[in-house]
Amino acid sequence: MRILIVLLVAFIGLVSAETNDRENLSDYGFFKGSLKDQIPAEGVVPYALNSPLFSDYASKLRFIKLPEGQSVAYNPDSVLQFPVGTAIVKTFYYPVDERNPKKGRRLMETRVLLHEAKGWVALPYIWNKEQTDATLEVAGGSDMVAWTDASGKKQSFEYQVPNMNQCKGCHERSGEMTPIGPSVRQLNDGQQLQHWETTGILKGLPKDHIPALVNYSNTAASLDDRVKAYLDINCAHCHNPTGPARSSGLYLTWDSKDRTAYGFLKSPVAAGRGSGNLNYDIVPGKPEQSILHYRMASRDPGAMMPELGRQLTHHEGVELVRSWIQSMQ
Repeated sequence: MRILIVLLVAFIGLVSAETNDRENLSDYGFFKGSLKDQIPAEGVVPYALNSPLFSDYASKLRFIKLPEGQSVAYNPDSVLQFPVGTAIVKTFYYPVDERNPKKGRRLMETRVLLHEAKGWVALPYIWNKEQTDATLEVAGGSDMVAWTDASGKKQSFEYQVPNMNQCKGCHERSGEMTPIGPSVRQLNDGQQLQHWETTGILKGLPKDHIPALVNYSNTAASLDDRVKAYLDINCAHCHNPTGPARSSGLYLTWDSKDRTAYGFLKSPVAAGRGSGNLNYDIVPGKPEQSILHYRMASRDPGAMMPELGRQLTHHEGVELVRSWIQSMQ
């Protein structure tokens, strides 16, 4: 018990005086009316990503709030550099029945990223059983969740809410916290960026040559574009030259031109259990011999990728990557 208390005090110490008085999500005023309805208040802008991160089949509601009178500059290469005072809000939920949204949903957690003067801070808020509010839990948490999927099959598992240190594990770049999702290539759906420009949120939007990721679930798009979009959002936040997995030499950003760094016939830095005793990250034409495919499919904590943020295997993502590797000559 004493060790647990010490750890909790250490976690709480990570929360600045600016944010630690906001014990409940309702303290921010992000939403109007009933909090569970997630109707954004004035100045809070909902947004969507072309290719969202897989998080154990959870659905997500995303919002952003910039300080009044502030804007963000166009940047085609990385996540947008939002001004100090920005809040990025993401609520994770499961529909009761994916075939019928009218049956309602269960909100699990809301993660709030706050850009303070000292940098970004990640705060996990866990929703109560009554779905009336969410409470800050710096040490994370877990709870069972059950729902009916689109095929009519009942699903259930123990949902995990990361603690603050685990949040930093995925959001780190060169030792600093940073958002992952809201980049130009993710927001470019033909409407969002233009709306942000019109409302003054975004400055410097060019007329053309704006990068865009496809939705990796869109079977009408090319297989190569879909896989690059999938790996960019699900893997490249760590697997890039400044991310937590930079020492691996495996860089899975959407615009990578180095085939070896992207994994083609590349030997892993560390062999053994994590690699499934396989020799290369990607073996063209042979997904069963490719470490990338093996680690995506695994649920072994010592082998699975990503290491954080999932308990379940993303079967559709695994099949997408398998088909892609299989298609290579």
